[in-house]
Amino acid sequence: MTSVHVITAENRSSYRSVLDAYHRARHDVFVVERGWRNLDRGDGRDIDAYDNDAAIYLIALEGDRPVGGLRLYPTLLPHMISETFPHLVRGQPLRGRTVFECTRYFVVRERRMGRTDCRLLAAFQQFCLDEGITEVTAVVEMWWLPRWQQAGFKVRPLGLPTLIENQPCLAVSIAVSHRSLEHLRGLAGLRGPCLVRRDLADTIVERVPHAAA
Repeated sequence: MTSVHVITAENRSSYRSVLDAYHRARHDVFVVERGWRNLDRGDGRDIDAYDNDAAIYLIALEGDRPVGGLRLYPTLLPHMISETFPHLVRGQPLRGRTVFECTRYFVVRERRMGRTDCRLLAAFQQFCLDEGITEVTAVVEMWWLPRWQQAGFKVRPLGLPTLIENQPCLAVSIAVSHRSLEHLRGLAGLRGPCLVRRDLADTIVERVPHAAA
């Protein structure tokens, strides 16, 4: 069964091989499959400026093989929306201690027809509830919106759709809620949490570096 592991700067040394495989899986999805050639570093890995000590990864594993994942990043630090996509937001980008940004969400091709997607999304809601995160921002293609509605997410647009890589994209805020978590657990066939917090203290968000708001 797929389990979702929480990986931060604190326990990263225990996941070196997993993280290497995760970055290779990201490359396969975003560079090879999706055609985002500007991400190609030439070494078969997708790694960018936000893969640093402030990043929190939720990685879906089958054994030691990543089959999905996402990255959370504190919005009080310079982040992708504030630095690369501020034009997608009406007004100022959302920032706050309880607001994080989600990027690089993926599930590998051969697991997209099963429950991996719902388990990863349920783990995402569970992690945010556990850590006191109330909202998560993201830039997504428009086709994500009906999928998230089916998953029970409450999504709020932050601006107007804009073409990126020939796809209409939107900056959004996702509300974190127990209702969304319970709905996703039902879709995923989960009776309880599927998060694994190996070698982590209880609270993570309090230890994430914060810049001044």
